[in-house]
Amino acid sequence: MDQLALLFVLLLGALISVPVGDRFGLPAPVLMTLLGIVLAVLDFVPNVDIPPELILPILLPPLLYAAVRRTSWRQFTANKRPIFLLAVALVFVTTLSVAAVAHAIVPGLPIAAAVALGALVAPPDPVAATAVAGQLGLPRRLVSILEGEGLFNDVTAIVLYHVAVAAAVSGSFTAGEAGLELVLSAVVAVAVGLALGWGANKLMDLLGDATLQIGLTVLVPYASYVLAEELHGSGVLAVLTTALFLAEYGTDADDVMTRLAGHTFWDIVDTLVTGVAFGLIGLELHNAIRTASGRWGEMLGWAAAIVAVVVLVRLAWLMPATWLTKRMHAKRDYSEEIPTSWRETVIMWWSGMRGVASVALALAIPLETDTGAGFPDRDEIVFIAFGVIMATLVLQGLTLPWLVKRLGVQADSEREKEFEKALAVRAAKAAKRRLREIEAVEELPEELAEQMQRRAFEIGVRIHPETGDEERREARRRLKRMRRIQGELLSAARHEVLAARSEPGADPEVVDRVLRHLDVRSLR
Repeated sequence: MDQLALLFVLLLGALISVPVGDRFGLPAPVLMTLLGIVLAVLDFVPNVDIPPELILPILLPPLLYAAVRRTSWRQFTANKRPIFLLAVALVFVTTLSVAAVAHAIVPGLPIAAAVALGALVAPPDPVAATAVAGQLGLPRRLVSILEGEGLFNDVTAIVLYHVAVAAAVSGSFTAGEAGLELVLSAVVAVAVGLALGWGANKLMDLLGDATLQIGLTVLVPYASYVLAEELHGSGVLAVLTTALFLAEYGTDADDVMTRLAGHTFWDIVDTLVTGVAFGLIGLELHNAIRTASGRWGEMLGWAAAIVAVVVLVRLAWLMPATWLTKRMHAKRDYSEEIPTSWRETVIMWWSGMRGVASVALALAIPLETDTGAGFPDRDEIVFIAFGVIMATLVLQGLTLPWLVKRLGVQADSEREKEFEKALAVRAAKAAKRRLREIEAVEELPEELAEQMQRRAFEIGVRIHPETGDEERREARRRLKRMRRIQGELLSAARHEVLAARSEPGADPEVVDRVLRHLDVRSLR
């Protein structure tokens, strides 16, 4: 098997893991990690030959962009305090705790190298958190906080990692310079993200065509990441800023085709890239196995100690942090979405899985220092990092569904239904309001006006069938029957158009264009 065949296996596994995971109630990313582990121990499967410094730039931009598309700027601002406590403060605390323990138990491990280890295992993976938690029907407030933590903690961790590695390589470290680098990295990233977001939004209007606009959304995250890194900013934060800007200002309510096609396209990208990323985590296990040759007992003990630190520090931090946030929330009446019980706090604790970023940072540790000597205890750091990744991702990922079920933490489906119903009513009222505005300037025949009134009402019913009251049940039944008949009419039309594709002299581009119009009409 060569590298290309291995990539095909991972892509196929990414697709199959979704229905298999749904069938057995297991997260697809965890299944892909297990697949990677199985492939890693097979003799005919080659070692992955991807330069470590390319793993983050290749995988993170599309994954981050896809994750941000599912959220909004409002959710981040509403959860700014808990996200800050998790994404910034907890990363610092975890990094320092891991560094202290690692320096104490690993003989001869320098402080700078210990901090590098702490920084690369500190951030829970944004993809794992959203992919795993999103499948379990958790309350939206928990998913929002986990998404925010996962998306922003890489910014803090990666900067800490680079500072620590630079100190280990050069042999010098200044706290003031490290703090200044963190601030400048964030400022540069935000500036790059906003600039590219604004430019991409303007270019969207110029391109016009849905295919070209979606193609641009593929390029923008990579451009944002690379440009920010070239300017010594945080590529992760730049991608997040660009994606949030486009989500907030780059959406045209009437651009139906781009929205439908873009949603489908990014769902496919998210599924495939996520699968490949977690498959690579499992495949990279051979690196850790090779480094532990002849020292299994000693190195497994170190890894277990660091796993305990990572897991327990998160729990010890979450309990008082959640309590403090609740107190401040109650006193100042903020609209933050916070855990409302100890059960939800436990779920947040057990959702702290490590993943793609930790693997990439571990493999990207330099081989040598500036003096030409080997990077101090590099093999030990890589092994411990993989121990943390495997323990948190596989163990926590496999047991999280059971824990969620055991504690009974589920989304408030009734609240979601009520919100959906309220939006349906608002949509119908907006349509009726616009109809009255049209009637004020145009004289509509009575029959047409009545028909448009019914259509305006049907907009709400299509979204939520319970929008109407008792006396409108007949209208809902009539709408249901009409939609069934209309579906059959559109199906007959699509079959006829498709048949024309194979007729002599038929232009397939024209046929596809007509078929696309029918497809869009079918979704309305």
